[in-house]
Amino acid sequence: MLIHLSSPTLSSSVRILTFTPSLRYSFINQPLQTYRTAIPSTRTRVVQMGHEKSQLVSQKSHAISNFRLCNVSGRKTELVEIHATNPRFHVLFIPGNPGVVSFYTDFLESLYEQMGETASITGIGYISHSEKDWEHGRLFGLKEQIDHKINFIQQELQTIEVPLILIGHSIGSFMSLEIYKRIPEKVAYIFALYPFLAVDTKSQQQSIIKKISRSQLTSNVISAIVALFGFLPIWASRFIAKISLGKSWSTTALDALCTRVLKYHTMRNVLYLTMTEFEELVKVPDWDFMREKRNRIAFLYGDDDHWAPLHMHDEVVKQVPNAIIEVEKEGHTHAFSCTMVGSVWVARHVATLIKKTLI
Repeated sequence: MLIHLSSPTLSSSVRILTFTPSLRYSFINQPLQTYRTAIPSTRTRVVQMGHEKSQLVSQKSHAISNFRLCNVSGRKTELVEIHATNPRFHVLFIPGNPGVVSFYTDFLESLYEQMGETASITGIGYISHSEKDWEHGRLFGLKEQIDHKINFIQQELQTIEVPLILIGHSIGSFMSLEIYKRIPEKVAYIFALYPFLAVDTKSQQQSIIKKISRSQLTSNVISAIVALFGFLPIWASRFIAKISLGKSWSTTALDALCTRVLKYHTMRNVLYLTMTEFEELVKVPDWDFMREKRNRIAFLYGDDDHWAPLHMHDEVVKQVPNAIIEVEKEGHTHAFSCTMVGSVWVARHVATLIKKTLI
């Protein structure tokens, strides 16, 4: 998704560019090193048994999501997790770009409730789209981010005995399809939300962002400007962001922006990933694969979305007949997860589809 920071102080654009019910579920926790910490927000911090444990309690949800820093094949990875007592499914959510998973906390918590607490949910962040520069300035492209998600499934979800559902947003939808191709035996279903599947050569916005991402100098300058706001006290950067973006943004989204996106290493990785997306998605989508798996893929497009335009929706309808392909006309943007109302609506939509298709 593309977030336009339109005020004089925040004038750069940031793109947030995811069976049998009786089976037993087990989650194997094998990270080389894990941490538990709090995502800055207005949520509740709970202390249990002498250890501080981050539990994100939404003001509008009874779901409790845990934030965990996990080591996936040597790469520090931010996770948002919600564990069901007796799950019938496990949902793995893959964000758009920036791959800051905490942008989607409200959405994931709402999905958990809409599912009647029948699914365990994991939201996985991208490498180096994080609060700290764990990778010391290294840049990661599309292929490396896809490999990272596959490594996570093989490391953390290898032994689950319930169906694995992939939900991807924007470029996360493309990643989900690529994961499905490479490990089809692990995936039961894919939900592609506002999917970025191909470059739109007619889009002026995409053309501008492509030029920016291809210029190392421009990318460095933009990342440095964005990082300046990250040096401000959190209350100051949050105040500026709120004025710039309006009152519709949730506290969760504002905190994710201020604590993770306003970092040089994150912004530089956002733009580098964008460059590699444009290089890969200039290719024709793999329609043969989507036709073959059309009974296991559902698409949701927006009414006005330059990353997932309606003419691409029409092309998917043409190329993948009889697939579930719907258009959201409620007025939510590509950045649906940045508002509470958008998060709740999309969660309800996905939960309804899961109940219709898999239960």
